[in-house]
Amino acid sequence: MTSEPPADEAELEAADVRIVEITTEEAVGRIDKVLAVRLPQMSRGRIQALIAQGRISFAGVAVADSAARAVAGDYTLSIPPPEPAEPAPEAIPLRVLFEDAHLIVIDKPAGMAVHPAPGSANGTLVNALLHHCGASLSGIGGVARPGIVHRIDKETSGVIVAAKTDAAHHGLSALFAAHDIDRVYLAFTRGAPHPARGAIEGAIARSTSDRKKMALVKSGGRHAITHYAVEAAYGPAEKPSAARVACRLETGRTHQIRVHLASKGAPCLGDPTYGSGPPTPAVREAIAEAGLTRQALHAQVLGFVHPVTGETLRFESPPPADMAALEALLQAL
Repeated sequence: MTSEPPADEAELEAADVRIVEITTEEAVGRIDKVLAVRLPQMSRGRIQALIAQGRISFAGVAVADSAARAVAGDYTLSIPPPEPAEPAPEAIPLRVLFEDAHLIVIDKPAGMAVHPAPGSANGTLVNALLHHCGASLSGIGGVARPGIVHRIDKETSGVIVAAKTDAAHHGLSALFAAHDIDRVYLAFTRGAPHPARGAIEGAIARSTSDRKKMALVKSGGRHAITHYAVEAAYGPAEKPSAARVACRLETGRTHQIRVHLASKGAPCLGDPTYGSGPPTPAVREAIAEAGLTRQALHAQVLGFVHPVTGETLRFESPPPADMAALEALLQAL
């Protein structure tokens, strides 16, 4: 069984979050039936689909089974917006790192959303792939479309793979589900995480105080592990102003690296969502001079075994111009 890719920022922002209180008198029978009665504008099938997607939770824990017995209390529903119109092919230039009959690997620029969503209906990677791949898409689930098995935030750059066939889609999904993918991200952080090398482990769920953000949670959420290593520190040795950090994903949750680094007091430079607290004046000047207008995060390495041919593949993308310029300026601190 494959799972859906995690929601990206546009989808999180657009989700309609509802709290439904079930009384003791109403808590009789299956939860899908009880919610269907409380929400007559939604079909039982729609509620079952939301449960399958992990979008209905109780006490911070996703409801796992539509047939589970309802209990009294508050249920949280995160209802995604209606699916956008069928994406149209768009002639958008792509930097292709690899392509065969089964899959394609792209070096995605910052500013390009992966999938159409409210606020990013056009100009996405899917639009570009529909044009680029054309007739070579044999179809995913009977539809001629690229199979997106993982996502990169719109303002994060770097390597991403998409399937062109059902066989590749199923195989890649299995690799990601088994965490059998080598994924390394490059980040420039405010200060430096301490210790200089380690693993950040903590479940991630949508923040209860700001539904547009993700947060570490003590219960519920999705298990997440990020292995990190400080490759260089900039500024005073006793208290670095910034650092270059390599992050290797063991899991892949929405905003995982950004949330985990922020939890260590070293958020990505330029991160508008998790970068609480300003960097030093010298680092702020470097960010401005480099023209960095996004989080300093880049998907640098992607390695996996080709799900159809069995070939071992590894792709590496150099830092894009804004991050390369930032690094050069930080080295001068």
